[in-house]
Amino acid sequence: MNASLPRKQKGAAAIEFALVFVIFFAVLYGAVAYSLPLLMMQSFNQASAEGVRRAVSVDPTTAGSNYVALVKSTAITATVNALRWIPSSLNFSSSYITVNYIGAGNPLTVTIQYPTSNINNVLPFLVLPGVGQVPNLPTTLTASSSLIL
Repeated sequence: MNASLPRKQKGAAAIEFALVFVIFFAVLYGAVAYSLPLLMMQSFNQASAEGVRRAVSVDPTTAGSNYVALVKSTAITATVNALRWIPSSLNFSSSYITVNYIGAGNPLTVTIQYPTSNINNVLPFLVLPGVGQVPNLPTTLTASSSLIL
């Protein structure tokens, strides 16, 4: 007796595999594609908080506008140093960092706004049928930390 599949079932396994593979690939690619933006968001949150923490260490007895300038430069330097791990292919620069501070008693805010189009240089966005664009990201990744000095 022949142990092979009946004639009607010969292509069923291939069709089932093709359908399951599309779903499996979408889930796997989604996990890989979202890991880089999530890692960057976590790093941006940590770096902006580090910029604020380092700015607190500036001596408040520094005279007038020198104090404000020193707080801003310390915050930017600390934020940039915390993000040195980012590879050059992601085109990150200090121009994406904004520090707002006008003086004692006012909030110091460190904000990072990174355009997600730079991520496309490293990780291609795919358009999957029934799923859409993967990863589906906002136009900018934004992280901010603030503290009243």
